Amino acid sequence: MKKKSAPVSEPSRRSFIRNAALAAAGFYIVPRHVLGRGFTAPSDKLTVAGIGAGGKGESDLWNFFQSGKADIAFLCDVDSRQSAKSRERYPKAKVYTDYREMLDKEHKHFDACSVSTPDHMHAVIGMAAMQLNKHVYIQKPLTHDIYEARMLTKAAHDYKVVTQMGNQGASGDGVRQLQDWYNAGIIGDVHTIYCYTDRPVWPQGIPWSTEKPPVPAELDWNLWLGTAPYRDYVDKLIPFNWRGWWDYGTGALGDMACHIMAPAFAVLGLGYPVSAECSVATPYVQNWTRGVYPDSGPISSSITLTFKGINGKPDVKLHWMDGGIQPDRPEELGPNEIMGDGGNGTIFLGTKGKMICGTYGMLPNLLPTSRSKETIVPQSVARVPKGDNGHYAAWVEAAIAGYGSDKANNLSSRFDIAGPLTESVLMGNLAIRSYNITKKNDKGQNTYPGRNIKLLWDGPNMKITNFDDANQFVKRTYREGWSLGV
Repeated sequence: MKKKSAPVSEPSRRSFIRNAALAAAGFYIVPRHVLGRGFTAPSDKLTVAGIGAGGKGESDLWNFFQSGKADIAFLCDVDSRQSAKSRERYPKAKVYTDYREMLDKEHKHFDACSVSTPDHMHAVIGMAAMQLNKHVYIQKPLTHDIYEARMLTKAAHDYKVVTQMGNQGASGDGVRQLQDWYNAGIIGDVHTIYCYTDRPVWPQGIPWSTEKPPVPAELDWNLWLGTAPYRDYVDKLIPFNWRGWWDYGTGALGDMACHIMAPAFAVLGLGYPVSAECSVATPYVQNWTRGVYPDSGPISSSITLTFKGINGKPDVKLHWMDGGIQPDRPEELGPNEIMGDGGNGTIFLGTKGKMICGTYGMLPNLLPTSRSKETIVPQSVARVPKGDNGHYAAWVEAAIAGYGSDKANNLSSRFDIAGPLTESVLMGNLAIRSYNITKKNDKGQNTYPGRNIKLLWDGPNMKITNFDDANQFVKRTYREGWSLGV
């Protein structure tokens, strides 16, 4: 792949491409009214390359296309089984297996990239695209580790590109209703937040399979592994169960916390946590002993992140629970009322009251819920139009408008918002992975110094200050041949 280019002015780049195309064709821009009602001029459309074209990538591309202002021109996937529907849906799109080849050969022919791969590949793909001055939409979590999130957040500004993370609830009305209530002082100052999920719904807390089946012909296994250490192929890892393995996924937190913790960050403007502590559940194996499988996430976990209060506000403790663990039901919630959306939710405890929501900030309510309709407050946060598609359409329109435009600056999950959120999510994983760090004592016995330690976090410097062994999880080592390019 070519060396990274220096940041290019978005208006000048787009003007050059447009003017060159017009000169080659020998015509001038035709007034919109001449083209007909409902016609979108080519200069007002975003040309998108989809990297990861199956599963969530498939639905992401469809949502961009449904905005009416995006053309899906390129598809890239290491597994042709997963990309089949997208290839059928966009028959004119040119197809690649290796994103590096696609970027190298085609970067002059598209404006933006959608990245929807397993978590361990988000950062290297997103960075490579930004270094070519491409706008990027990256699925949640933004990255696999904290260092990557910090670097991508910086790169978005360095390369002056329009960015969005794929936690679509961030653009929903529910989050904004919670903000309106909080901004109006209805629940006072929030001091405690509970976030919970029924994930994982894939295997965790298990050993790696010892079987070695053949690699399917449709899959490039080496490219799928990418930055991760080499392992022999195993069945049932693709397309879903990779989430439970630290080499590729980020567990229940990575899968759901960017949806469930996002309302708390939007409402309170949380920054970096100052500490993290956790407990985890590991399976019994035999003879009443616990199985510790450090390559795989735990069956369930409970994490507490502490954020320092700002502007005279109290410190905030955010409690994360997964694996079906849930906080106590608020007393104000009726006995037959659903807490959150059942399996997932967020509860805010303030000095004057409480509020609650489900995944994506949906089903927002004050407690007791009768207060929700009775309490009318001014709208303090502008809504994102176009309903469920709004998160996608807003990014498409912002990318067309360009870096620094009002549309780009008002995106709900641009990287300077998504980056710190992702770092806090991954801070929880750092605590989980530190929990089972083992060392030998002077008698040769295993000890677990990670357990019951409150990890103190220096956010600006990305460092645990009181337990150095935990810092190995801030930034991972890529497999030889792969680099973040910074």
